[in-house]
Amino acid sequence: MMRGAVQDIAPSGDALDHLRRAVPARRARKRQALVGMAAAALLIGTAVPAVFHVATSPASDDQFSSANDSSDVPGEGSDEGPGSESGGGGTPSGKDGDKDKGKDGEKDKDKGEEGETATDGATVGTSPSGDVIAGAPVCDASMLTDASATTGAPQSDGKVYGSFKVANQSGAECTLGGSGSVTFAAQGAAQDSKITVVEHTAGDPAAGLPAPSAEPTAILLKPGESYEVQFAWVPSGSCPTTNPSPDPSPTENNADTGGTGDTATGEGMQTQLVTAEETADGSVSITHTAQPGAPAADATIPNACEGTIYKTEAMPAS
Repeated sequence: MMRGAVQDIAPSGDALDHLRRAVPARRARKRQALVGMAAAALLIGTAVPAVFHVATSPASDDQFSSANDSSDVPGEGSDEGPGSESGGGGTPSGKDGDKDKGKDGEKDKDKGEEGETATDGATVGTSPSGDVIAGAPVCDASMLTDASATTGAPQSDGKVYGSFKVANQSGAECTLGGSGSVTFAAQGAAQDSKITVVEHTAGDPAAGLPAPSAEPTAILLKPGESYEVQFAWVPSGSCPTTNPSPDPSPTENNADTGGTGDTATGEGMQTQLVTAEETADGSVSITHTAQPGAPAADATIPNACEGTIYKTEAMPAS
């Protein structure tokens, strides 16, 4: 019955051609699959060492630490218990975890030491941005409510040194957001066009100011502590002088001449001449305003008409 069922079955006329095409195509697909598997194995073999290298580099440790070790890296930080080993001949994950914990512990210790230094007086410190100390808000006008100014006696060359102090009168510590501004106002014979304000630099005429290298990048002010901005007035010229014209004012003194009023001999007549030069009155008022816009303090330099004001950045008050 089976022979009778299939005796009429015969291959089609193009069956041989189809086999000639299909068999090589099937062999080509097998070769492509083998090549793909070999390429994948090669890629894995080169990528895994690179991943391990990045994972064990210092920069990677910092990134993983800042992300609270949330990244899953093969062979590191796994949830397997101590002594368990990852596949592929890897090292025990417990040892790597202990190493990471040791590094994180050292970093936490360093951060703790920096925090202790930042709270010891008006200590200078910086955050990763270099501006604000972590954990301390920026000082605002409601915190900086006490400002004062002091000036020294003029030196032989006319230079005058002084400083502005601003205190944190709040009950919380804060980070100084900036050095504020220093402006001036010419008074009397002084002229605005002949007065300038510049930053203190090494080698300038204001040698009595602190070296610029001593200026900090950030200042932490605890309650009651102050910062200061120092300045120096360096004159470039003196105030102008006035030379009034002679003012003769003859007067008669009849008592001395017996009341005769003899004007021919000049007796009894006194001539008063005013010829002495007088120095014009001029001064410069220097104002420091804290970074938030308040408070402000003024210092007046007498007998000053033209010159340069050199100022420093903010620094902890001594």
